[in-house]
Amino acid sequence: MKIVTNMGAANPTAAAEATREIARNLGLKGLKIAAVTGDDVLAYLLEHDLALDNGKTIAALGNSVISANAYIGVAPIVDALRAGADVVITGRAADPAIFLAPLIVEFGWAMDDWTRLGRGALIGHLLECAGQITGGYFADPGAKDISGLARLGFPIGEVREDGEVVVTKVAGSGGAVTARTVKEQLLYEIHDPKAQPDVIADFSEVRVEEIGPDRVRVIGGKGGPKAGLLKTSVGYVDSYVGEGQMSYAGPNAVARGRLALDIVRERLALTGVRTTETRFDLIGIDSLHGPARTRDGDPYEVRLRVVGRTDSLAEAQRIGEEVETLYTNGPAAGGGAWKVARQMVAVASALIPEAAARTAVTIEETSHP
Repeated sequence: MKIVTNMGAANPTAAAEATREIARNLGLKGLKIAAVTGDDVLAYLLEHDLALDNGKTIAALGNSVISANAYIGVAPIVDALRAGADVVITGRAADPAIFLAPLIVEFGWAMDDWTRLGRGALIGHLLECAGQITGGYFADPGAKDISGLARLGFPIGEVREDGEVVVTKVAGSGGAVTARTVKEQLLYEIHDPKAQPDVIADFSEVRVEEIGPDRVRVIGGKGGPKAGLLKTSVGYVDSYVGEGQMSYAGPNAVARGRLALDIVRERLALTGVRTTETRFDLIGIDSLHGPARTRDGDPYEVRLRVVGRTDSLAEAQRIGEEVETLYTNGPAAGGGAWKVARQMVAVASALIPEAAARTAVTIEETSHP
């Protein structure tokens, strides 16, 4: 059995070493573990003033840019598998690529067999979110009931050489594989098919058919020549966020919560806290008194939440402090105050030439300690 994963995150080399340590502790001798690097393209972006999908440019973000990782494709994963790797760990990679690469190796698909590559990308897209296609992120009580979610079975793709797939799951596990669960996952997160690094996927003629209990056949995917571009996620320091919370319970809880929000809203204005965005919410239903209770139609408890976006950590801290002062300066019987201020890292996207990501594969074999 081979394992291919993008759990290398920002440091696939260190992830591979951690995996080797686990293997050594388990006494697994001769296990070949590959690290795929090259998704980190920060140096390239800092040298090229590219436009981002948020309307900004790399140059405009200046020193706030902290990371840039391209969604790499199947090529280095295929190389690792063909070199005999038992475990392949990548950094940022296109999710379908993790599934497409083993299919290319197993069936000997050509790297320009666009129809099969398109079908392989479809298979990867269906399976990439694990339990979502078996009922996770699907269930909606009374509308889309799914049983056994606490023992949700992960999906299995039974793939033919021509790219047709039957989606199923382990017998006896919870969840369900139906035409509806498959169709929802088919449409999930679909934006621009050109963003695939290996093929322009075409899902327009896909057909979904239930062929048995928890068995769904998917056919009809296609593909076209890849665009030669890689989607890249750019992380940058965007702002700071300050937040404060306080609970009110018992009779008239909602009215006291609303009064508290009004007080904090006015206090932030009076003290000149500089925010670019704020929210004033009442949340909560049964955290204080157990099963949900109401009084005269109102919730028996609410939790005040005030959050604001600022340009500095010091300003962000002032938001939670104003909420905390409600203990003695606000409505009756507030409790459970909580505050936090934190830096926010935002993510924007760019397209870069495929050649900008210089991927490499390093394979090491485990031995006994």
